[in-house]
Parts: sequence; C-alpha cells; structure tokens
Amino acid sequence: MSKVNNRGIINNTNSPHVKFKSIDLGDCQWTEGFWGDKWRQAEKVMVPYMGDLLKGDVGHGLNNFKIAAGLKEGKHQGEWWHDGDFYKWMEASVYIYAGNKDQTILNDLDEIITIIAKAQRPNGYLSTPAIIDKSIKPFSNRRYHELYNSGHLLTSACIHHRVTGKTNFLDIAVKHANYLYQLFIPITDKLKRFGFNQTQIMGLVELYRTVGDKRYLELAEQFINLRGSYAIVEDSTTEGYPIGDMVQERIPLREETEAVGHAVLALYYYAGAADVYAETGEKALLTALDKLCDNVTQKKMYVTGAVGQTHYGRSSRLDKIEEGFIDEYMMPNMTAYNETCANICNAMFNYRMLTLTGNSQHGDIMELVLHNSGLSGIGINGKDYYYSNPLRKIEGALDYDKMNVEFAERQPYLYCFCCPPNLVRMIAKSPGWAYSKTENGIAVNLYGGNKLVTTLQDGSAIRLTQKSNYPWDGAVEINIEACKTSSFEILLRIPAWAKGSVLKVNGKLREEVSAGNFARINRQWSTGDVITLDMPMQAKFIEGHPRIEEIRNQVAVKRGPVVYTLESADLPENTSITNAYILSSEELKPVHKLDLFGGVTTIKTKLRIRKDQLNSMYNEVHKPKLETFTTQLIPYYTWSNRGQGEMTVFMPIIWDKSI
Repeated sequence: MSKVNNRGIINNTNSPHVKFKSIDLGDCQWTEGFWGDKWRQAEKVMVPYMGDLLKGDVGHGLNNFKIAAGLKEGKHQGEWWHDGDFYKWMEASVYIYAGNKDQTILNDLDEIITIIAKAQRPNGYLSTPAIIDKSIKPFSNRRYHELYNSGHLLTSACIHHRVTGKTNFLDIAVKHANYLYQLFIPITDKLKRFGFNQTQIMGLVELYRTVGDKRYLELAEQFINLRGSYAIVEDSTTEGYPIGDMVQERIPLREETEAVGHAVLALYYYAGAADVYAETGEKALLTALDKLCDNVTQKKMYVTGAVGQTHYGRSSRLDKIEEGFIDEYMMPNMTAYNETCANICNAMFNYRMLTLTGNSQHGDIMELVLHNSGLSGIGINGKDYYYSNPLRKIEGALDYDKMNVEFAERQPYLYCFCCPPNLVRMIAKSPGWAYSKTENGIAVNLYGGNKLVTTLQDGSAIRLTQKSNYPWDGAVEINIEACKTSSFEILLRIPAWAKGSVLKVNGKLREEVSAGNFARINRQWSTGDVITLDMPMQAKFIEGHPRIEEIRNQVAVKRGPVVYTLESADLPENTSITNAYILSSEELKPVHKLDLFGGVTTIKTKLRIRKDQLNSMYNEVHKPKLETFTTQLIPYYTWSNRGQGEMTVFMPIIWDKSI
C-alpha cells in the first residue's frame, strides 16, 4: 500500500492555472439539514440499493466483468457503456467511504477490483462487450463506447487511490492508460474519430495528476486537438451512430462558439478541456470554454439548470442529433429531454470553470442543478429514477410505448443506466464542491449544515462549521473554530438571485455585498469569530427571454435556488394542468411542511382554474369562466412522487396588478 494521496474530486492542488483549488476528499462533511439528509440517504439507501442492482442479475454490471474474467458463463447485458456506469457506482462508493470510513465498503470494492483485474486483457484493454463477444474487435466501431468506459475507469481508480492509498485499482488504470497511449500515439486515420464521448480526457488528466506521467496529459490534449481535423463522412468506424455535430466533430474546439449535438458528450468534452487548461494554461482553450459556457447557460439552458432540449432533432448546421442541443432559445417544455446526465455534466463543467476563473456565476449554476434538475432524476425514496426531466407533463399527450428512455412514472431500474450512478455520485461527492482553497484563504461555494477541517494552501490548519437550513432558509452562520493567527481571506458566494443580502462578522455589518459575486473578507481571524449571511428568500416570478416562444406570457416560481412546479395532485379532481392560471397579485407564501417529501418548503397561493374546455385545435375567443382555487406549488425535484399525474413549471399569468 502506498502513502495516501487524499486530494480533491479533481486533484488540482498542483495545477498551475487555477484560481480555486479543491479541498481534500473527506475534509467537508454535510452534518444537518437538506444536504445532510441527502448525503445520509446516499450512504444508507442510494448507493447500497444501486450496488444490489449492479452486482445482481438485474443490473448485471458485475456479471459482465465476471463473464469477461472467465468466472461465469453468459452474454454481455446492458448498453455498450455499462462498464462506465459500474465504475461511476464504484466512485460513489468511495466518496461515501471518505465520509464514513466504513471498512466493509473497501472490502467489497477489493473483491470487485480483483474480478476487474482478471477481466483485463494482458495488453491493458478493458471493455467487457468486446472481451465477452469475440466477434467484436477492439476499437472497430466507436458506438461501442470503449473510451467512455476508459474515462470512468481512470477517474474512479484515481479517486479510489486518493482516498484509500491502495494501488490495486490504480494499477489497472495505469495498465489501461499505457495501452491507450500506445494505441493512439502516433494517431492513425482509422482511430482519429474515436474520442467522441470524452470522459477519457478527464480521466487521463486525473491520472496524470495522480501518478505524474506526462504522457497521459499529452494524450488528453490530443483528443481535444483531433476534433474537427478530418472529413465528416460515414465509414466503417461510425456506422450505427450519428456523425458531425452530434459528436462535436465539425468544428475544432478552439473555433467553436455554439454548444451542439449530444449534450452529455459536449459537456464532458468541455469539462475535459477545462482540466487540460488547468495544466497547460493555453488561453485559446479558456476563451473557447468561456464562449461555450455562456452559450449553454444563457441561450440553451432551462430555468431548472437542465440542458439538452430534445431527444431527436438537428443542429444549427443541419446534422442529425440525439439527446442534445438544438437552436438557441428553442425550449419546449413537454418534450424537453434534459437527460439527468446532461444536467449533472452542466454542474461538473461549471465546477471546473469556477476553479479556473473564480467567477461566482459558475457556482450559481452548480447550485441550480444541485437543487433542481440534478435531484429530479431520483425519487424521494432514493431508489426510483427518471432519465429525462421535462418541464411539463400532460396526461395522454405522449405515447410512452414508443419511447425508449421516457416514462410515465419513475423506474426502479433503467436499461440505459448511465444517469442513476451519475446522480448518486454527484450527491456523494457534493461535500467536495462546498468549499475551495484560494491563494490565501477559503471560498464558500455552497451553503448547508456542514463542518470543514482542512489546510490552507500554505499548510496552516482551519476548522469551521456552517449552520443553515438552506435552501429553505437564507440565513447562514459560519463559526471559526481554529485558524492561523495571520491574516487570510474568506470568500462567500452571493448568488445572483440574492439581492439585498446582509453580511456581518461578529455582529458588525460589512460593506454592501454584491449579488452575483463573491464577498471577500480579509482579516486576522480568531477562534470564536462568527460570520452571518442573510440572503432574502422571497418567492419570485421568473419569465423567459422573448424569443422563447414556448413560455411567452407564462411564468415560473422560484424561491432562492429552488424552482417550483404545479402538480395535478394539488388541483381539483379532473382538472388539467393546462387550465391553471396564476395571478400576478396573489401572495406567494412559503409554508414548510415536515410531513411532505421528507420536509420541504412549499409555496401557498391562489390560482384561477378555467372551467370551459377548448376541444378544437383553434377556437373563437370568449370570456373564460374562471374559479379561484387555493393550492400549493412544490419543489421541482419532488415531482412525480405521488403517483401518475400532470405537472408544469411554467404557467400562464393574469397580469391583474403591477408587481
């Protein structure tokens, strides 16, 4: 066993081109409140339940490795990328171990790692579909997602080593990465197009950071440089999978200005490029990433932080795309795809951009996804899943029998299982996103009850606790329990929505804070110092850009970071969600309900329910018959936990009085 190298989720401790460096895994732990409850649910329910699925005959993930290792008879089951899904679950398990130090988790992983090692080919190749089915030749067609599996293998192995100090998993990753280097450098024409699902870039950079072999960084950068360097034609390596903008291969990254194609592929690509920039400092990369991030979040992102507007469509350059981005401001609600993975990738990319730039806007996007379109992919019970996350559901409007990943209700297992382990590892690693190390201090990125025990970049110790009922309450209290005697800074992210926030140190008001920026406090801190931040939490109407036709004259309700929705369970019986109107003058009253969804803050308000029906496609306008109904709006992430029904985030508004 080697010395423990317990660095952060992304180990940028020695990366020369980052402004925020990661805290070590396990340094921060959620202790209470919203995220304390979610993390404990991940520990006690989400990760164990998923492990039972993937290690058993339902998920079949471990079975694939056993078959590949010659320990079991059978055929490969699951999608081509199922190995990667299994590695994500393993990574989530390590994050849980970093928090609770439960030795049984490591014992279980050691047994699994032994099986994976036996499945790996002597030359380092490791992807179970081709190992099991001899008719599949390694790297013969990119639809087999071998590099996607590779990326999650490398990342999971690095995290395992950092937390445990063990090398059994890392040895597999190094052997595999060496195989990839020999295969792809120098590059052949046949292999140029394989790096399309770019988890391998992140994985290679993490492996470089972990073991220090510059070949892995070289290979990661090559996978960026290859995009847009060849003719876009279908050949034997691309048959069965869309080409062009679908996989971001038309335009070199440094020249691209628009997010196109499959949303997960795109955002993994951008996140990997951000990791490469952290090591190389190439300005052209950061310039391109800034433009792409702005395009995603300002022109193609839903109010919930979700991305990937459609299941099937075309790019602005007329390429066929799936599960991805379409034109700017084209934002359907009912058919919104918003794959859970894509939403999480949005947070992953923005976390990296936060570390590179220190700009709080990226923390705002992380926060938005975490409290809305990330969590909406899993049921309140911690077991049932959604792949897509629409903003409206109308009974009978979609034929779910004709769809492959959209469902009328949450599912206990998804054959395409990429999203559930991605979601669970997001929750499991979320403490690592809560704080960052600045040049001489600490930045508070996320709010919630937690404790932090870490060292600053100069090696000095700091210990603090955060008390908050966030996101239901905007009051935050940070207590300094130990720190160095010389001056250092504490940065607090003031969300863009938190206008009028009040910041105090030991009861004394600080200068006015600016919403949408980090508030910076540089001083000599002492044990017992208390920082208080009070962020106004009034519920607000949110309307879209005029070019978003689908929500013109409609509004959503948002309180703090939480977006709300109206569900038919909270309407009169047999009332369609399309007949509900919200009134601009009605009070939006927060009401915390301990007995609903484990404890959430709802929004109590009055709606107008239209009683006359519109049955024709087009109808002559008459004064509608409206009845007043008092109801509640629920957090978007909690929808579809009370049986089948309708739902909408945006509602038509009656402007009866100025707001």
